[in-house]
Amino acid sequence: MSKRVAVLMGGWSSERAVSLVSGAAVTEGLLAAGYDAYPIDVARDPAELLARLTPKPDAVFNALHGRWGEDGTLQGLLDILAIPYTHSGLLASALAMHKPSAKLLFERAGIGVAPHVIVGRAELAAGDPMPRPFVVKPANEGSSVGVRIVRNGANLGALDDDWGFGETVMVEQFIPGREFTVAVMGDRALAVTEITTDRGFYDYDAKYAPGGSRHVVPAQVEPAIYDECLRLALVAHRALGCRGVSRADLRWDGERLYMLEVNTQPGMTPTSLLPEQAGHVGIPFPDLVSWMVEHAEYDA
Repeated sequence: MSKRVAVLMGGWSSERAVSLVSGAAVTEGLLAAGYDAYPIDVARDPAELLARLTPKPDAVFNALHGRWGEDGTLQGLLDILAIPYTHSGLLASALAMHKPSAKLLFERAGIGVAPHVIVGRAELAAGDPMPRPFVVKPANEGSSVGVRIVRNGANLGALDDDWGFGETVMVEQFIPGREFTVAVMGDRALAVTEITTDRGFYDYDAKYAPGGSRHVVPAQVEPAIYDECLRLALVAHRALGCRGVSRADLRWDGERLYMLEVNTQPGMTPTSLLPEQAGHVGIPFPDLVSWMVEHAEYDA
């Protein structure tokens, strides 16, 4: 009998639309691989989710993105239910999503990060916390949601009008240069992709809109830099305590690599980087999602 796999998707975070696309692709891939896969559009109602997970599936494929699905919240529920699930556990998920905590762990592991400060919105509105240009990020969101580059002449006060991501803000030095990303699958870094976009930086639309960005895999960079990207992605994956797959985003300023963040639940959409890198190293999409299900765990 084939394994029953519940694919959790949608949710109510700012990344709901992307999650629905990821979940649909995952469901199709699992069905092609022979699993009894079925999608669940997760509502903000624990009782409804519990009902949809009864009787228990053999595994959960977590295709949710953003808060509540990617930050340890859902992982804790699945741990209580003792249902194996894909991707990282509660602690690693929470640490990776909370950018200040992740950066602290990266630094302790010897990984370079951009100089940064954590400030409140009122403090930010009162004056620049560092010389421009700098990047303003929500402390606890994914997929570049809410990220802004503040350059000379920009009106930072506009942040108060439509921010909507809490009172805590991370401000980090803008690192010019090239953007690389590396997917990790278990104990293997798959490849290095260079990302370019005409939008100025790799924001939410550049990530998910068709034609929003260009992916060069393998990245055309010196072999030593390529290998160092692979190494740093693995170090970051382990420093956070990740399992399954993750994806590390880095910047190269021509002299040094900087870790931007690690995504513990990379996108699985037609434009997503993880499936693209898996395909580059000879892993078809159905094999990728099968591997993820077969390596699903829960914390007892």
